Amino acid sequence: MENPPQTDHEIPHTEELSLHRIVAYARENKASDIHLNVSRPPAIRVQGVLRFTEIHSLTESDMMRFLGEIMTPQQKQLFLESGDADLAVSFPHLGRFRVNCYRQRGTTALSLRHIEAHVPDFQSLHLPKMAMERIADLPRGLVLVTGTTSSGKSTTLAAIIDRINATRHARIITLEDPIEYVHTDKNCSVSQREVSIDTKDFKTGLRAILREDPNVILIGELRDAETFETCLGAAETGHLVLSSLHTTNVTMTINRILDMFPPVHHAQIRSQLALQLRAVVSQRLIPSVDGKGRVPAVEVMFNEPGVASLIRDNQIERIPNVIADGGDSGMQTS
Repeated sequence: MENPPQTDHEIPHTEELSLHRIVAYARENKASDIHLNVSRPPAIRVQGVLRFTEIHSLTESDMMRFLGEIMTPQQKQLFLESGDADLAVSFPHLGRFRVNCYRQRGTTALSLRHIEAHVPDFQSLHLPKMAMERIADLPRGLVLVTGTTSSGKSTTLAAIIDRINATRHARIITLEDPIEYVHTDKNCSVSQREVSIDTKDFKTGLRAILREDPNVILIGELRDAETFETCLGAAETGHLVLSSLHTTNVTMTINRILDMFPPVHHAQIRSQLALQLRAVVSQRLIPSVDGKGRVPAVEVMFNEPGVASLIRDNQIERIPNVIADGGDSGMQTS
């Protein structure tokens, strides 16, 4: 893999390395992600391409020092006991990063992703403006944003929340692991809760949210049947619920939800989805025409009567045909 361009702040081998210095180097090179492993030089992702840097190979001592920069002693101890930790960290003058700490082959490793300081709008994200504004205006129901890892799901969800915050008068509560984009109150009252810091786990936090007078609920990810049932219940009681799934299109999204449950329950789940699902946005990032970045290829489905009928009758494979013919209502294929 080719090396990133040299910068005026290349880190000398003789200087004690800090995580802050690596992050500064990555941001100078406009990297979106940073990957740190023992016995390898740091790697950064620039415009979707992973490149090893010319910084010297890291040691376990380096990694322990990095953990000390971003964790409290209690967090560090919990990580050493469990082998996994997720957190969000702000580096002065460099921005906010989502950090995953993990163990691999008996050593410590870190992956960091840059989070933009300001929530981008639909236009700057190259999302279909009319469809996304329609989603942000929905009064109730379930909306899912889906895609593979690193496809921009969290950013799209943040843009929807920011639009609601600016255009409606509502109570917004998010439950995230970790909190990525930080929202400040505009026309809405926004509360953001982080799993393991503000609440024990998703299950506990979800139960509490329903007692906190929300109009709009954001759940970072639908991870299991229990989380999905709680979200569906919230949608049924008049809330707008936003969440994400690791699926690449509408058909896979509905099948993935059904796979969370025993076959005997599938008819009931399809019936509930037909009633409560409002929209699915599926996206993947592809290189831009000018080669200077990546843009999303987006599929949008609104749960119009024809779609609801196909879900209820278990004819899910026919939904793409309805999407292709639904341009007038904001639907589009990717």
